[in-house]
Amino acid sequence: MKDLENNLLNETNQDQTQPQVNLKDWESNPESYLRDALGNFILKKDGTPRKRAGNKAGGKYNLHSKEKARRAQRRKINEAKIVLNKKAKEVEVEKAKLYHKREKLKNEIDAAKRIDAAQGKANYSAVLEAEKVLNLHYSIADQIQSEDISVAFKPHPGPQTAFLAAPEKDVLYGGAAGGGKSYAMLVDPLRYIHEKEHRFLILRRTLNELEELIDKSRELYPIAYPGAKFNQQKRTWEFPSGAKGYFGYLEKDSDVYQYQGRSFTWIGFDEITHLPTEFPWNYLASRLRTTNPNIECYMRCTANPGGVGHAWVKKRYIEPADPNTPFESGGLTRKFIPAKLSDNPSLFKDGQYEKMLRSLPEIERQRLLEGNWDIHDGVAFPEFNKNIHTVLPFEIPAYWERVKSVDYGYSAPACVLWGAIDPDDGTLIVYRELYAKGLEPSQLAARMHEMESNEIRSIYGVIDGQCFARTGHTGPTQGEVLLRAGHKLRRADKNRIGGKIQVHEWMRTREGGKPSLIITANCVNLIREISGIPLDKHNPEDVDTNVDDHAYDALRYMIMSRPRREGIQARMARHKSEIYIPADPYTGY
Repeated sequence: MKDLENNLLNETNQDQTQPQVNLKDWESNPESYLRDALGNFILKKDGTPRKRAGNKAGGKYNLHSKEKARRAQRRKINEAKIVLNKKAKEVEVEKAKLYHKREKLKNEIDAAKRIDAAQGKANYSAVLEAEKVLNLHYSIADQIQSEDISVAFKPHPGPQTAFLAAPEKDVLYGGAAGGGKSYAMLVDPLRYIHEKEHRFLILRRTLNELEELIDKSRELYPIAYPGAKFNQQKRTWEFPSGAKGYFGYLEKDSDVYQYQGRSFTWIGFDEITHLPTEFPWNYLASRLRTTNPNIECYMRCTANPGGVGHAWVKKRYIEPADPNTPFESGGLTRKFIPAKLSDNPSLFKDGQYEKMLRSLPEIERQRLLEGNWDIHDGVAFPEFNKNIHTVLPFEIPAYWERVKSVDYGYSAPACVLWGAIDPDDGTLIVYRELYAKGLEPSQLAARMHEMESNEIRSIYGVIDGQCFARTGHTGPTQGEVLLRAGHKLRRADKNRIGGKIQVHEWMRTREGGKPSLIITANCVNLIREISGIPLDKHNPEDVDTNVDDHAYDALRYMIMSRPRREGIQARMARHKSEIYIPADPYTGY
C-alpha cells in the first residue's frame, strides 16, 4: 500500500516538472483575427494572421502618453472650432441686420433726395417706386403722401402695375383701347435712369405717331428727373446722370438698320401690331446689351388687337400661354399682360369713352373695347367667339353618333377631326384632333387607331378624294392604305364655297344663344385656324389657301358629310311609328 502511494506521488511530481505549451494569441483569441470566406486566417507578409482593426467591445487601449496628449489636444481644437463657428454665425446674423439697416437708411436718403427733386430743391431723379415707399420711415412716407408733393405719375393697380414690375425679358402689354399703355411705355424705361450707361429706345411706326409720345414725355420726364433736356432735332433725352433716351420710328422694315452697331439697355415699341412683320423686332433684340451689372435689359411693347401685324404678334405673345403666365421661347422669357378700359379709372370713370367704343362696328368694338385677339380685319369667320363656340373637354356619351374627317398631308400637316352629335339638340361637337406632319399613311392610320382605342365602335368618316387619285402610278393610294388599316372612309364633298357657307350656318347662334357647332378646347389647331384664317383677297367667298387651312378643310369635310343629327332613340321611335304598307297586298311585300 505504501509502495502504491509512493508511485502516485512520483508521477505527480513528474507531471509538474514537464514544460507547459504557450499558445499563440490567434489560437487563444481567434475571434480577434480576420478570416477569409473559407474560414482561414488572412495572413500578413510575415505569415502571421492579421488582427482585426479596432478594439474589442468594452476593451481599452493602453495608449502611449504622447498619443494621449495628441488626442487631448485634438479634442480642445474641435471644441474651439465649435465655439468659433457659433460666433461666426452670430456675426453673419449681425452683418445681415447691419446690411438691412444700411439699405433702409440708403433708401430713406434716396427718397429724401427724390422729394427734394420733386419740390425743385435738387437736381435728382424724382421717380420713386411704390413698393419702396412702404419700407420707408413713417415720417418720410407721410411727407410723400402729403399735398406738398405733386405726383406726376402713379400706376393704376392691376395690369399697369404688373407691366411696370414684370421681370420677364420680353413683355406685351395689350388689349383694349384706353388701358393706359402709352404712359406705361414712357415710365418703364425710367427704372435705370440714374445709371450712366442706361440707353433706352422708344419706337412707333411713323413720325406723326411718334410726336404724341414725345409730347407726353415732355410733360413727364422733367418732373421725374429735374435737369433732363430734350434735343428736338435728334429726338433725344439727356439726363443729368448721363443716361440717354431715344425716340425713333420704323416706317419700313429696312429702317431698323439705322440701329446697326448700336446698343441699348431697354427697347420699347408702342402699337407693335403696326409692324407688318416680326423681322424688325427680332433684329432689335440683337441690339439689347450692357456691360453694367446693375442694369437688366428689357424689351417692352404695347398693342391693340388688329393691324397688319396682328397675326405674328398673336402667335408670338398670345397663343403660347395664358394671359399673365410667363413662358420661354428662343431663350427669352416672355409674358402677355392684357389690359381693358376698366383698368384705367382715369378714362373709365365718367363712361364717355366707353360709350364711344360701344358705338363702333362689331369687329372694332370687340377689338378695342373687349380686347378680343381672336378677331381682326379680313377674317373669314368674324362670328367665331371662344366664349360661345368653345367648351372644356368632357366625356362624350357612348350612345352619341360619331363622325370623323381627314385632310391628309405629308410635308404639310395632316389633320383628323372627330365629332359627335348631341341627340338632344343636334349640336355638332368637335371633341378631338390629330394634327401632325411627316406621317406616312400607315403611320397616320396607326395614330388614328391609337386615338380611337377607347371608342366602343368603329367611326365612319370622310377623306379628301384626292387621296384615292392615281397620278402616274398603279400602287396603293393613301386612301387605300387607310381603308385596309380598318378605317371606314368615303370621299368628301370638297365644294369650297358651299362648304364655307355651311360652316357659317353651323356657327350661327340659335334661339337661346347656342350655336350648332362647338369645339372643345383641346382642339387648339382648329380653334387657331378658324379664329384667324383670312378671306381670299381675289375671291372673298373663299378663305385664303396660302395660310394654314388643314384643320379648317377637315371641319368643312365633316360638315359637308351631312352628319346625322337624329339620335338613336329618336330613330327607333320613328321606326316604330312607321306603318309598313306592302307593295303587293297578295304577296305581302
